[in-house]
Amino acid sequence: MKKLLGLLLISVLVVASVLYFTSTPERTTVQPSNEMEKELLETAEKTFRFFEDYTDLETGLTMDRVDFEQDENKAEHTSPTNIAMYMLGMVSGVELGFISKKEAEQKLEKTLRSLKEMETWNGLYYNWYFTKNGTQKTDWGQFISSVDNGWLTAGLIVTGQYFEGLKELTDPLVEQMDYSTLYDPSVGHLYGGYDKEQESLTPHHYGMLYTEPRVASYLAIGKGDVPEEHWWKLYRTFPPEFDWQSQTPTGAMKDYDGINVFQGIYEYEGIKYVPSWGGSMFEALMPSLVMKENELGVDALGLNNLQHVKGQIRYAEINELDAWGFSPAAIRNNYGEFGAPVLGTEGYEDIATVTPHASFLALEHAPEKVYENLKKLKDMGVYGEDYGYYDTVNLQNGEVAHSYLSLDQGMILASITNFLKKGVIREYFHQDPIGERPEHLLEVEDFEIRD
Repeated sequence: MKKLLGLLLISVLVVASVLYFTSTPERTTVQPSNEMEKELLETAEKTFRFFEDYTDLETGLTMDRVDFEQDENKAEHTSPTNIAMYMLGMVSGVELGFISKKEAEQKLEKTLRSLKEMETWNGLYYNWYFTKNGTQKTDWGQFISSVDNGWLTAGLIVTGQYFEGLKELTDPLVEQMDYSTLYDPSVGHLYGGYDKEQESLTPHHYGMLYTEPRVASYLAIGKGDVPEEHWWKLYRTFPPEFDWQSQTPTGAMKDYDGINVFQGIYEYEGIKYVPSWGGSMFEALMPSLVMKENELGVDALGLNNLQHVKGQIRYAEINELDAWGFSPAAIRNNYGEFGAPVLGTEGYEDIATVTPHASFLALEHAPEKVYENLKKLKDMGVYGEDYGYYDTVNLQNGEVAHSYLSLDQGMILASITNFLKKGVIREYFHQDPIGERPEHLLEVEDFEIRD
């Protein structure tokens, strides 16, 4: 009898092990070497210094961009996403030991008080404000962006959970941000935004799941501003009859909460995946800075994040490029959209330009490959002594954009923090009911992309 019970126990353990290892993304659990951790902390400290040096001491608003091609050239305006990156940067600074929690809280209180006074539309923020006083920068229009507001809301949620003394300031700001005003129930998608000057919503929607606006979709559901069905009405791929897309997807219809979803997938070099729009890394992985996609979406978003990292690395190998990491970023005196086109529905143009923030976003999936890639970028001169990695290098001519964007600096810093501190930023986002309520949407889906 004891032998039989023992065999049954072994069988149960074997089945449990099989289920575990077949339902968990093949993300590496390699611990960073002392050398790697030292390098990451050094980069993080330099990146943090950027936020300290280019955030207005009175308003707590961070500059959008600083260029060092010749003299220092400061873009003294900010956006909702930039503000969010500053918030995540302050959390990172505390976690990594660069600033005390008390001092970071005092700095963020200035930011929050500025936000309280800044002009909004239905509680949502415009795209551009001057850092010196928080007034609107209207010469670039008066646009309310769904995705940028999503990042600001996410930053506020993390800030309120991490700095308990600030919750009385963050909660009202989050509550007033009304995403129902940007939702189109006729198609179940968020509009791109609202143009105040034209007094009209954009003619386009954010219709794809695997792009950076999914943060706004997720938290809008968590807030109760839009219904849960919104998540299932987003496209994984467009239907096969949409023959303009870069591949004809395979897949079948699947029912989620009574909604038929086309579970379409693409394939490249044996790697199966759900595409982003342009094939860029920040579309793919930036949302996982705050959302527990890797932990909860083990058969869907988490696994897809890993596949996109594999895809970017493989794309560089196939095209004999010396480095990888394709994502929108700064070029000299401008900004460009870069991606591995094959990973996108339409695909950004590949002009052999890589950006360090794309590598850092991949840290939790392929740390050794990232570390190796970053060494190559350093050798190419893509590293500044004051603020860490510059924004891009063109692999064809070696031209480096000696620029720092607060958006990209924020992604670098938060990525390092999540990697070294076991997803701490995500933990605080999901501690809030807004981050916790929709977790089942991440857990239940299966993209059918296992190798």
